[in-house]
Amino acid sequence: MSIKTVAVVCGTHGNEITGVYLMKKWQKAQQQISRSTFSTQLLQGNPKAYDINRRYVDKDLNRQFASKDLANPDLAYYEALRAKSINQILGPKGNPKTDLVIDLHTTTSNMGPTLLMPQKGVFYSRLAAYVKSKMPEAVIFCDEDHKANEDHHLLCTIGKFGVIVEVGPVPQSVLRHDVFEQSETLTQHILDFVELFNTDSVPELPTEIEAFRFVKSLKLPTDESGERIGMVHKHIQDSDFKAVKPGEPLFQLFDGGVINLDGDEALYTAFVNEAAYYDNNLATSLMRKITLQVD
Repeated sequence: MSIKTVAVVCGTHGNEITGVYLMKKWQKAQQQISRSTFSTQLLQGNPKAYDINRRYVDKDLNRQFASKDLANPDLAYYEALRAKSINQILGPKGNPKTDLVIDLHTTTSNMGPTLLMPQKGVFYSRLAAYVKSKMPEAVIFCDEDHKANEDHHLLCTIGKFGVIVEVGPVPQSVLRHDVFEQSETLTQHILDFVELFNTDSVPELPTEIEAFRFVKSLKLPTDESGERIGMVHKHIQDSDFKAVKPGEPLFQLFDGGVINLDGDEALYTAFVNEAAYYDNNLATSLMRKITLQVD
């Protein structure tokens, strides 16, 4: 097995502009993302949303790629149509012409450089271990990797393989030098790994690495009418991938009360107080720290 075609998608969310400016840079210096054993294509995910400086026009583009939705002719709002177009360019999902899709994102959360992997397998575990060996500060995020690929709604899942580069914190519609550099560095490590993978030259890797696996999302506290009655507690603000123990605070209520983590195990946060998720009232993801076996 080898990777012959790679697509780097930038600007899937219109106000995450780091990827768009990396795309502009690479368009002028294609050799920076070229390797000898595969071709690399650049694609701007949602140019219309970028033009109006919004995350999306009608609905989140990165939630439109489940196979049933791509096949549904009744879904005809802008992002649904854009998803179907991207599926024809890079897919079609289930029998894609693109072997690897790398989707570039940024977050307002303090996540640092993060590699999100929506599937399991030898390619993914070895990629994760290689990235960690080259960029120890990178975090490996196993994002609902129990799901069948056809059920995933993420853009990157239309490729034979797919990953997300997620880096933060950076405000929406803002360029930040360190985030730009981390996004580029992480992407380059992925491309380097593919070249090594294709030539059977991957160096010796550890047999296991630390990673995090998604458990559930938490919403901001609301009253019966849906009005917010609290906010993310300062105890977890900016503390992505840090442990929260049972009984420790998650939310500060406006009336002075506090909501703590229940249960009997420590969990880890991610996407803490992500600005883009306020339209769905999402406050944070909770994760388990795991040991990822490297095949």
